[in-house]
Amino acid sequence: MNSKLLAEFFGTAFLVMVVLGSGAMGQNLFGGNVGLALLANSIATGAGLYVLIVCLNAQMNPVVSLVEWLSGRLSKKEFLSYAALQMLGAYIGVVFVHLMFAMPVFQVSQINRSGGHLLFSEVVATLGLLAVVRLSGKNVALAVAAYITSAYWFTSSTSFANPAVTFARIFTNTFGGMAPEHFVPFVLAQTVGAVLCFLVLRRAGPGSFTT
Repeated sequence: MNSKLLAEFFGTAFLVMVVLGSGAMGQNLFGGNVGLALLANSIATGAGLYVLIVCLNAQMNPVVSLVEWLSGRLSKKEFLSYAALQMLGAYIGVVFVHLMFAMPVFQVSQINRSGGHLLFSEVVATLGLLAVVRLSGKNVALAVAAYITSAYWFTSSTSFANPAVTFARIFTNTFGGMAPEHFVPFVLAQTVGAVLCFLVLRRAGPGSFTT
């Protein structure tokens, strides 16, 4: 396995550990205070994203890889390999979170995240994320970290914006979980947001979606 694929696997695994682990810690520490838990979750996610992008230069997100393929910067085989390793890494990440917090390893979330407003939120969140990646140039790590931290708060869905992380969320019943029946609608919304961003910005000039 080449270094880029390893970066996608380990990067996505650690991203999920940051997202879901900080959510679980916030839930434990703040005793049901959702606002404080979300604040801790958003800060930890932004900080973790910055470090992972700087250290690994990985995409860690199947819709980012999708746009890379649509833009001709990844082959179809590379895109499918990236996406598969991202999804596998995401699942390993959620398993590690459960082990670290002494919870049952295999869980299926029962947390309801239904509603058209949440799906629209995911379209907006993902479009915004891909635009930030496309337009931020050398400042991509800081820009993405700042965007996701803010998007936790300005989107009703708390900006999943990542099919791999969304996949991981169905396997945890912690603060960041999501019931399995909402997975496909969320991923479809994220894909719509990514494709819309690609269509809008493909004539915007030189640049890369690569993180």
